[in-house]
Amino acid sequence: MIVEQLSLVDFRNYAAADVALAPGPNVFVGRNGQGKTNLAEAIGYLATLGSHRVSQDAPMVRDGADAAIVRARLAHGERRVLLETQINRSGSNKARVNGSPVKSAELPRHAHVVLFAPEDLQIVRGDPAGRRRSADQLLIQRSPRMSAVIADYERVLKQRNALLKSARARGMRAESLSTLDVWDDKLVQLGTEVIRARCALAVDLAAPSRDAYTTIAGADHGASAEWMLSVAGADPEDSLEDAAVTDRADEGVVPDRDSVTHSFRAALVAKRSNELERGVTLVGPHRDDLVLRLRDLPVRGYASHGESWSVALSLRLASAHLLRAQSALGDPILILDDVFAELDADRRTRLAAVAADFEQVIVTAAVEADVPGALRARTVQVAAGTILQPDAGATASGVLPAPGEGPAE
Repeated sequence: MIVEQLSLVDFRNYAAADVALAPGPNVFVGRNGQGKTNLAEAIGYLATLGSHRVSQDAPMVRDGADAAIVRARLAHGERRVLLETQINRSGSNKARVNGSPVKSAELPRHAHVVLFAPEDLQIVRGDPAGRRRSADQLLIQRSPRMSAVIADYERVLKQRNALLKSARARGMRAESLSTLDVWDDKLVQLGTEVIRARCALAVDLAAPSRDAYTTIAGADHGASAEWMLSVAGADPEDSLEDAAVTDRADEGVVPDRDSVTHSFRAALVAKRSNELERGVTLVGPHRDDLVLRLRDLPVRGYASHGESWSVALSLRLASAHLLRAQSALGDPILILDDVFAELDADRRTRLAAVAADFEQVIVTAAVEADVPGALRARTVQVAAGTILQPDAGATASGVLPAPGEGPAE
């Protein structure tokens, strides 16, 4: 799969932009703050319905505008598909596929993108929320229906938390709050599906992530990842260091539905009094963590800077190989957003060798010389939200249709 053409309207610092891309490596070069990463972010959004930089959509809409539009023409062999999304500052987003209105959740069915950026280091070293969000974005690409499941879970969680806060304010006791049982049923049903999908993802990523780590780092440090489940007694949000040693899902095992459902219900019963005291739901996939390890020690707090980078890279490369193996769309589009400046020469060379194997690679860099020669087949300059004339090696391509009135659902 490749992006042949990208068009933006009122997205980040772009009032309007059109850029053609080619198979193989494409490098966007420009000083910091000019809009290179915005191009990568726009492509990634079509595949994940989210940003690798912010958790909300509003910051992606240009200042002074009510909505941003992203269009991309994708090619897989002889097949072409035009994806469009209208990102609204407020209200629901809208989408089209080949000009026909669709629900936004349909877009990831047509676009597979794996994006690696400096922010990924915080996924490895930061709070559990970043790891959950990263895993869920891959889940959505792997199975687009999970977008609706995750959204429904978050909606039910919000309603349940609102009820808990109201009950706390009114001084209600646990035994008198029968309404909570209804929300518990919905939370367990949806949460069980999220938990099992995440565990299955970790199992499938295990071998490719170990292989990718060895390739990037040049050494086998026993990289592994497993979910620490709050329904099984762990609470990474409160005490990561204690829970990192115990209370984790068995590596290589996807828990069956009945066992997860039973554990979830039991945990909700056990925590109900505490939840009423705090006004928040204390168990469920929103409290889980993906524990990353090297040499059987948590990466967070134990790994060096270089090792942490290698773990982050290996997770993204493993994701790309997983999508390549399972998707009928061919290779995912691999995006390397401003990462080469952070790597030593050896890791740059190793990463470039792996990346060059993908059908299309999009690289952003402040300094072109930071990008290994193997990935500098085509270079495009970016300055102040403007795409400058590509170099002589660029491949010409048509321009996407004019925005018109934008997508409508």
